[in-house]
Amino acid sequence: MIPLVFHPIYSQLSLPERHRFPIDKYQGIRNALSSHGVADSVFHTPSPLAISELECHFDKDYVQQLTSGTLDTKAMRRIGFPWSVQLIERTLTAVAGTCLTAELAIKQGKALNLTGGYHHAFSDFGSGFCLFNDLFLAAKAMQKFSGIDNVLIIDFDVHQGDGTAKLTQYDDSIFTVSVHGEKNFPYRKQHSNIDIGMAKGCEDDEYLNAVQETLAMVAMQFQADAIIYDAGVDIHINDDLGLLNITTEGVSARDDMVFAFAESMGIPIAAVIGGGYQRDIDALVEVHLQLYKAAGVI
Repeated sequence: MIPLVFHPIYSQLSLPERHRFPIDKYQGIRNALSSHGVADSVFHTPSPLAISELECHFDKDYVQQLTSGTLDTKAMRRIGFPWSVQLIERTLTAVAGTCLTAELAIKQGKALNLTGGYHHAFSDFGSGFCLFNDLFLAAKAMQKFSGIDNVLIIDFDVHQGDGTAKLTQYDDSIFTVSVHGEKNFPYRKQHSNIDIGMAKGCEDDEYLNAVQETLAMVAMQFQADAIIYDAGVDIHINDDLGLLNITTEGVSARDDMVFAFAESMGIPIAAVIGGGYQRDIDALVEVHLQLYKAAGVI
């Protein structure tokens, strides 16, 4: 059974009315997986990450100010959430969930989190609904295992993983790959090891060709021992923030390619769901479910 990681707190955050972040989608994915017959026994529950662990990898002043509620208003506005104790508890649990997913993937070959992909968080500031960069933390968690020296982060969210690129800029043991919307947030891009920017309105064939070519480049340029995959579905044609025209079938084909790539390399893969911003939660959940279908969960 493929291990899954979930905590109810993923969808427990009080937000202002009409807030852009679809907080209910995580519980929606959990419910949908259950309705597809996924047993409760495959779900693992993370505990909040210790603040001291964050301080090992990120700017200590930022960590302390954010977790204590003393970060200035402008910095919180850049993150996009109002500060609350609930926000911090949820964040610590969510990033811990991605780290747990990474560890389970190393042990069992494949694992998926029902949240994750907080790739806009830098060492000393958060941005775009991201407080702490779970992809970077998960890569470091993987590298604690014997034989896991080089980690590949594949980020196919529509928004470039700028925080991840910056955090790993001088770390040759982590290779970052981003296929994203060129004319979309963040407007100031960072430098991943491979960056492919797609034009507005890009459709399935062009997008999937870019994914295929990107994975081929990765195979030639980097010898990975493990993969972390950010499977953002904000590339979808109905996404409110995506600006691309990728169908549900296109999302499914992309995810199939990534899992086939991991299998062909014979290395473990940990996946997170990334972004997705349709206001219709049921429709959004259906697109996110393509990841679990591609992985063989359902």
